[in-house]
Amino acid sequence: MARNEKRLRWVTTGVALGVTMAVLITIGRTPEQGATAPENVAAGLPAPPRTPVDTSDVPVVPPPAEPRAEWMHKLGPNEKPPQFVMFSFDGAASKEHWDRVLPIARDAKAHVTGLLSGVYMLTESEGATGYTGPGHDRGESAIDFGGSRQDVDLRIGYLNDAIAAGHEIGTHYNGHFCKGTEPSVGTWNTDQWNNELDQFFAIIDKSRARGFALDPANIRGGRTPCLEADWKAAFPAMKSHGLVYDTSHVSLGVTWPTVIDGVYEFPLPEVKVPALNKQAVMMDFNLWSVLNGAKEQPERAAEFSSVVVDTYRDVYRTVFNGNRAPLTIGNHFNEWAGGAFADAVEKFMGEVCVLKDTVCATYTEVIQWMQLQDPSILAQLRSFPAARN
Repeated sequence: MARNEKRLRWVTTGVALGVTMAVLITIGRTPEQGATAPENVAAGLPAPPRTPVDTSDVPVVPPPAEPRAEWMHKLGPNEKPPQFVMFSFDGAASKEHWDRVLPIARDAKAHVTGLLSGVYMLTESEGATGYTGPGHDRGESAIDFGGSRQDVDLRIGYLNDAIAAGHEIGTHYNGHFCKGTEPSVGTWNTDQWNNELDQFFAIIDKSRARGFALDPANIRGGRTPCLEADWKAAFPAMKSHGLVYDTSHVSLGVTWPTVIDGVYEFPLPEVKVPALNKQAVMMDFNLWSVLNGAKEQPERAAEFSSVVVDTYRDVYRTVFNGNRAPLTIGNHFNEWAGGAFADAVEKFMGEVCVLKDTVCATYTEVIQWMQLQDPSILAQLRSFPAARN
């Protein structure tokens, strides 16, 4: 059952980041399934910095279980990092979309991340009495609850299939209270974020009693509704609930994840949409906004899908030949504009994840890879300028 999230807004960075160093970029041909990735023109990694790197605030996740993937190793001398691509889906509750994504991911040996809205695991009656968003009335949510008992039990089944296939489930919190549904997540204090996460984990525990296979210890991060939050208030709540990453910030171009207040931040990049010569955050709703103001025009689905896939390809080529930073692609399980954005991400997943030196991984897997690396090498990677197409 598809559940489209409401009241999303177009988020973009209004701050121009200074670039202090040029990156030589070679634009390769458009990737095709089974194709070879464009040759990286960089001549290996520079020498690591001489100064010690402070790792006292870096969160740790358990190492991957054996056997490890071939790419899960410490970089050797002059070895380039793989090009990570991280596909993530807000809401993560649509059987129709999991049914389409899982076979593509299986064939491409890809792992994706579903960022689950907790209210989708509550029936309508459970939601009416069992969820109270911070500052809101009991039973109020800006997105729908999970439907009938049969609907929720079915959802548990197909989410278990995703978990068994190696995909990650993170949090998209609960009631999706964006700006305009006050008090919105952008104004919550730490106590309110703690309350929202307390309820999220309580919902997961209740779902586990009905057969949900998601171990709360494996919920390691998430994305805030509409990318909104007072981060000084939100990050302490994330840390106190065992979360080690967030993917809600926006960066100008593709950058290596950094640690902010003890949380890994995997930003969504603001990129150029070549067909429009405009900037947009690489999230489906934001792309839809620059395409036509987020108006429903299903007759333009093929046009929109083509523009989005070409944008993904252009950004991928730029980062692969540039700083090799992990590429975050954000989406929802939706059929906006005739399914244009679902079609685009599914097509790109099938073609990019099979390219040479490219790994489609979860956020946790990328963190596990980063933990294997010398901290000074990570510091050097983070010193590279953002990859901008």
